[in-house]
Amino acid sequence: MSFFTELRRRNVFRVAIAYAVVAWLVAQVAELALDSFGSPDWVMKTLLLFLALGLPFATIFAWAFELTPDGIKREKDVDRSQSITNETGQKLNTVIIGALVIALIIAVGMHLGGNSPDPVDTTGEVLATSGSQSIAVLPFVNMSDDPDNEFFSDGISEELLNVLVKVEGLRVASRTSSFSFKGKDTPIPEIADALKVEHVLEGSVRKAGDTIRITAQLIDVRTDSHLWSETYDRKFEDIFVIQDEISAHIVDALKVALGAEDIVETVSSPTDNLAAYEDYLKGRYLWQRRGEHNIRTAIELFTKATEADPGFARAWSSLAAAHLTLPTYAIVDFKYHYQLALDYATRALQLDPGIAEAHAVVGDIERISGATDLSQVAQHYIRAIELEPKVSTGYLWYTEFLLATGRTKAALDTINIALQLDPFHPGTMSVAGAVHTVLGDYGKAEEYTKSAIDLGHPTAAYDMLELSITRGDFATAKVLANDLFQEEDIADFDLYIAAQTDASLRDEVIERMKDVRQDNPLFVARDLAHFGRLDEAFEILQRVRLLGNNSFFLWEPDMRPLRQDPRFVEVLRKKGFIDYWDKAGWSPLCSRNSETITCN
Repeated sequence: MSFFTELRRRNVFRVAIAYAVVAWLVAQVAELALDSFGSPDWVMKTLLLFLALGLPFATIFAWAFELTPDGIKREKDVDRSQSITNETGQKLNTVIIGALVIALIIAVGMHLGGNSPDPVDTTGEVLATSGSQSIAVLPFVNMSDDPDNEFFSDGISEELLNVLVKVEGLRVASRTSSFSFKGKDTPIPEIADALKVEHVLEGSVRKAGDTIRITAQLIDVRTDSHLWSETYDRKFEDIFVIQDEISAHIVDALKVALGAEDIVETVSSPTDNLAAYEDYLKGRYLWQRRGEHNIRTAIELFTKATEADPGFARAWSSLAAAHLTLPTYAIVDFKYHYQLALDYATRALQLDPGIAEAHAVVGDIERISGATDLSQVAQHYIRAIELEPKVSTGYLWYTEFLLATGRTKAALDTINIALQLDPFHPGTMSVAGAVHTVLGDYGKAEEYTKSAIDLGHPTAAYDMLELSITRGDFATAKVLANDLFQEEDIADFDLYIAAQTDASLRDEVIERMKDVRQDNPLFVARDLAHFGRLDEAFEILQRVRLLGNNSFFLWEPDMRPLRQDPRFVEVLRKKGFIDYWDKAGWSPLCSRNSETITCN
């Protein structure tokens, strides 16, 4: 009898097939269950490893042992005339067929429903992390006698980047990541390695009156050779022509398959008013640096630009973005500034519907203003991504929306794209920390939050404080609080920490927190839910907006008792979550069985 025939007789093939199908079913069920419990990624990876390791053991067991009417025996001890392997084989066939039917049902269900992605496909544009057609645009050096002209050299770099990012087949490192090397004596090969690019564009700008000199050179990092270099001596009024020429030369030097003439996005003048354009560049320079003073000054400059040229769409969009970000850095009437941001972004889109930044601003304003048509809100982010699939801003703001709406798996996928596009952006690192906090992966959350702190994010230190409390690391939390809080606030914080382990202090803490955090009722709701006072927590959740970043806590692992309360589903229904999930994909923490909705 051949070895192959013996394998068949002993049902080794059937056991292997049955094991594989059943293991797949176990993996699918486990993935759904673990997502619902907010388990970290390593749990699923460990399960898959054990399932894979089990296959060879199952086949060895099938070869060495046989099922008999008297139980399991070693194969060599079974009389061949008394063997029932044929009957066992028929039973295994039934198991395999049944498992395959169940697998088919699950596969169809996953295809038709579940946590389906929104209708935007960006993988082909952004997932490549290396390749010969990749470039970083470093901030051009200001060689002018006036150091205040640095805004202009930075502006030229940013404008070139905005053109190159539209070239099909060319991956461009993000502005934030490229500019993170500004003023540092970092060797070009190290910069290229950090940004995962094969080419670097660097240069300098000298501006004197209405005359400018721009020098640019393209470096092939692999060979440390200059592919192209040029010096332009022109009048300031020719600035758009110069940008066009530099972009065309770069693409030509990279030998893009279709030819520069066919695929380079021609630089069209955003305004005929050079004074407005100069104010716009100054405003972008300051706004990118954030901080209350810089943003307020940027608002003044963008306003001047729009007054000088009311048709300057990009200036209107930048003005909207500045008003949107100001409340993060200053104590202001945020409703007033958000309304201005919405008005200005709408104006920008009326002038130019293709401005991705303006779409993202509208989406963010609608999100934090508590809109209930969440599908419409999502479309603004999706449109921004479609217009600029290689720019991280749309992905970053969309992640915040996805996380606020409980679509944690989609949020993880989206923030990973933003991280890939802009690995040195402090806001991206901060939101990545929030995503992993919600997922219960506190190690990664700490890693990303530390990076956000190192990169200068204004609120990341507070995020680290909250994370330390969530992890139960109260010693670290106290150290952080001493650095962040005024002396008069330390006593309140110490009381809050003590209440984590002493239930008798919690009523006092809650009353104190209601007073301290009266301007942020969601924080109060979180404290109430954390200490088990769900009735009061739901009273707040029923009347406040749930789409701001302060609502991320709703989906954290320790909020499971809140989510399991039937009132939670009613809050979600009232705020438009259920309708949105039905259209875009469900949160892995909630599920629908006909009309019955449950959350975990």
